[in-house]
Amino acid sequence: MTAPPSSIGPAWTGPLGPRFVDRTAHRLWLLNQAQRLFDLFGRGSINPAGGFHVLADDGAPLPGSLRQVHETCRMIHCFAIGHQMGLPGADAIVDHGMRWLWAGHRDAAQGGYFWGVDDSGPVNPLKQAYGHAFVILAASSAKVIGHPDADRLLADVEDVLMHRFWDDTAGATTEEYGRDWTPLGDYRGQNSNMHLTEALMAAYEAFGQDRFLHMAERIATLFIDRHARAAGWRVPEHYTANWTVDLAYEGDPMFRPAGTTPGHALEWSRLLVQLWELGGRTKPWLLEAAQGLFHKTTAIGWDARTGGFYYTLGWDDRPARSDRYWWPCAEGIGAAAVLASVCPDDPAYEGWYRRIWGFVDAHLIDHRHGGWFAELDDRLSRVSTVFVGKPDIYHALQACLIPLLPASGSITRGLSGTGANRLLT
Repeated sequence: MTAPPSSIGPAWTGPLGPRFVDRTAHRLWLLNQAQRLFDLFGRGSINPAGGFHVLADDGAPLPGSLRQVHETCRMIHCFAIGHQMGLPGADAIVDHGMRWLWAGHRDAAQGGYFWGVDDSGPVNPLKQAYGHAFVILAASSAKVIGHPDADRLLADVEDVLMHRFWDDTAGATTEEYGRDWTPLGDYRGQNSNMHLTEALMAAYEAFGQDRFLHMAERIATLFIDRHARAAGWRVPEHYTANWTVDLAYEGDPMFRPAGTTPGHALEWSRLLVQLWELGGRTKPWLLEAAQGLFHKTTAIGWDARTGGFYYTLGWDDRPARSDRYWWPCAEGIGAAAVLASVCPDDPAYEGWYRRIWGFVDAHLIDHRHGGWFAELDDRLSRVSTVFVGKPDIYHALQACLIPLLPASGSITRGLSGTGANRLLT
């Protein structure tokens, strides 16, 4: 059901009643949205030559054979989740992705994983921390479902992480290298480190090694307890080689935009709750930071007039890139859901959960073809300035499933064992 425009305005201030996730109809709705995503990406993404196609708006494969490593890994991760849920054929898609990740993206000669490859080999041979974080996530999700190549993949990428990327003095990862591991500049970024935090927690859950959790905590301490706290719960994105915040940096608009990115603060908010839970709730600052990031971001990052999160803000908190992308809303939903679970006395989280879903249903979900529209301009018209088509399943799927599972771990952890039986209860 498409929400009327009035639902995008001020949050409902009357009695909220039971949380949406405690209502069977809402849980069914979330599962239906997840199923539509699986149907779209499972049907159209398989590239017979290996890896996965990027999809056009109508779900057809886009022309071209370029495959980026994070997209390959996200498909592995998401269809491992599908297999846990009992979706027929999901295991074959995981296997398809795992073969391509090893045979197509992996540099067998010099180690590491190429950013972009096509049928003939590497097109963009850069080796980036962002992509390698997703290789760890893929290995971890594959391990959860018992894929025979998961251990080999994790051992390989962990060796690369520790010997090529990890800065143990700082407790974070460096950024990018050439094919022969020549360093490419002094840039350091929080985005790759945020996704590495996610991946390390997944590896801790799947493989049971305490070192992964410790590394995740070190990254969060640097970027959030140190830098985001000092910035009033804004997340500085860009850094110099000595991990000093670079306020003037402006790079790639997809992965390194100038200013602050509300979606990343929301993503960190969710990840910090998971890190707090995995650590046995022994570090109170993690929950404090998760709450601080969420409240600050919803105050400055949401357009109260039309709805949606701005893509980026300047350091004066004014919109810098006012386009609305799908993934910040997805991350806002996940953060609101887990915070509502662990902070039940604060109704703001449930209010935001409903508000963001109302906007997503009205403007981002493609009710005709499936999937979510990637970009809207500040008038909420569909545009393709940075993203083309339906770029991936990962953020939208997690928004549908995180609310259905305990906040004490990842989706794959929540679905392990008999966890899939909890999706409707």
